[in-house]
Amino acid sequence: MAQQQFTSFYVGENLFGIDIRLIREINRNTEITPVDSAPDFIRGLLNLRGQIVTVIDVGIRMGLRLNPEKIDTSRVIVLKTSGELAARRGDNDPVEETSRDLVALYVDKIGDMVTFEAKEIEAPPANIGQIQGKFIGGIAKLEKELLIIIKIT
Repeated sequence: MAQQQFTSFYVGENLFGIDIRLIREINRNTEITPVDSAPDFIRGLLNLRGQIVTVIDVGIRMGLRLNPEKIDTSRVIVLKTSGELAARRGDNDPVEETSRDLVALYVDKIGDMVTFEAKEIEAPPANIGQIQGKFIGGIAKLEKELLIIIKIT
């Protein structure tokens, strides 16, 4: 059976997961420059070793919070670009697309890396509380909680 690995993270009390193949790196919340007139879910821009990265606040984007919060455990998950993924993709590698530009997800706290067999990942329901179905790629059961697998596209 094929296994899938996910990096888990929290937004509030909600546990989410993202396919590790999509992640370039995870950083502490460095200085993010706000952008005037950007949508409310755009936290701002981050200068990552000379590359400009758009930072998206996952909590606001998914409707889990209204205001940007900053807590000590916050991190940014920098995603690989579509170009980086295409360069590494094999014929049998169904990894989803991201963006052609560098994008990072602003999250409250990083969790553990978890591995599931493909058959353990269930189809997403239409909604999970306040979270719209368009953001959900699947659900996996952990011992004490559910892991909500997010779609990046």
